[in-house]
Amino acid sequence: MTRNLWLHFARQGPGFSPPVIVRGEGVTIYDDRGKSYLDGLSGLFTVQVGHGRAELAAAAARQAETLAFFPLWGYATPTAVELSERLARYAPGDLNRVFFTTGGTEAVETAWKVSKQYFKLIGKPGKHKVISRAVAYHGTTQGALAITGLPKYKAPFEPVTPGGFRVPNTNFYRAPEPFHNDPKAFGRWAADRIAEAIEFEGPDTVAAVFLEPVQNAGGSIPPPPGYFERVREICDEYDVLLVSDEVICAFGRIGSMFACDDFGYVPDMITCAKGLTSGYSPLGAMIASDRLFDAFHDSDTMFPHGYTFGGHPVSTAVALANLDIFEREGLNDRVRQQSPALRATLEKLYDLPIVGDVRGEGYFFGIELVKDQATKQTFTDEERRALLGRVSSGLLEAGLYCRTDDRGDSVIQLAPPLISGQAEFDAIESMVRAVLSRERV
Repeated sequence: MTRNLWLHFARQGPGFSPPVIVRGEGVTIYDDRGKSYLDGLSGLFTVQVGHGRAELAAAAARQAETLAFFPLWGYATPTAVELSERLARYAPGDLNRVFFTTGGTEAVETAWKVSKQYFKLIGKPGKHKVISRAVAYHGTTQGALAITGLPKYKAPFEPVTPGGFRVPNTNFYRAPEPFHNDPKAFGRWAADRIAEAIEFEGPDTVAAVFLEPVQNAGGSIPPPPGYFERVREICDEYDVLLVSDEVICAFGRIGSMFACDDFGYVPDMITCAKGLTSGYSPLGAMIASDRLFDAFHDSDTMFPHGYTFGGHPVSTAVALANLDIFEREGLNDRVRQQSPALRATLEKLYDLPIVGDVRGEGYFFGIELVKDQATKQTFTDEERRALLGRVSSGLLEAGLYCRTDDRGDSVIQLAPPLISGQAEFDAIESMVRAVLSRERV
């Protein structure tokens, strides 16, 4: 029945028949056979307010009846204006200029293009390169793919856009030996690799550094203490723009509307999507500082970039209604209050020999699987693929929808809807425990 559907990021061999998800309610999704699953990944780090929110569907319907579509190409719509004002209020510092897209990859693409044109406009045309971290995922278009630090995702499409360069990520569990017991020193070391890369490539050629507050690929990797403070200093020293890629981390996933606030830094741009509408309609945004926008702010300069559906009236109306739910139900405070309980519940899994590390922040955690807890020995590529295949199918059969990630080491990723509480945490732990207990390492 899915012969004509080409799935995303999926292997579709002969006889492959994917689950067909037909309904969602709260933290639960249902397939076409009536089986229910706890949504342990919020769809794809997206459905912050849970499934089946009738008021979001109603907001979409009302807007579609009034103005279903009009582009932002030289025109404005009321919902786009209102949402831009609201996002500017939430954003830190002078990040007041909102460019709407339809998703996260487009937001990243937009931020790189802004960076390149900005430096041309201020008389530094050589600054065009981007630095990001190893194993980090930033999107799938040719530009965003160049920023992505996952070689196997780029290989089929090479040559990708030139100009992307990599530095180490902040996985403290895999920190070099001198830093095993000193996360602050490790954070300083990791940040200084950015300065080293800028010097190596030439400060006159580097435009921006793209970093997620908590890195997704590789398994929910948080920043060590002091990391972003040092990165901000480095970017200021070399006149390099700091882009906080919050496609996953924004809108309560870590706790605040924007996760840069959770870690105490003010970027030059924020990219966001996913939780902005809780997935009820496609929408993303690039939010830039007044300082960047001022270079474009005259009657002669144009940013020659845009998307037909960027800032779609229906999507922006849904986003406004979604953010109303956030404020009315105090979801950001809920995440900050409940996150320690989620962490503590997942850390119970340390009694399983296969569990090496539990890490993350907010409602965004990864469980790294190992062959040996004591030595942190990981799996071979062949072992990893077989293991994660068994674990993934086992968790789904048990009734948990989540993600197994092999883009770095072997990881289970968990990001339940922000309405989840201890009952859901316990259910997740129980199902993960049951599946991992069957693995012998």
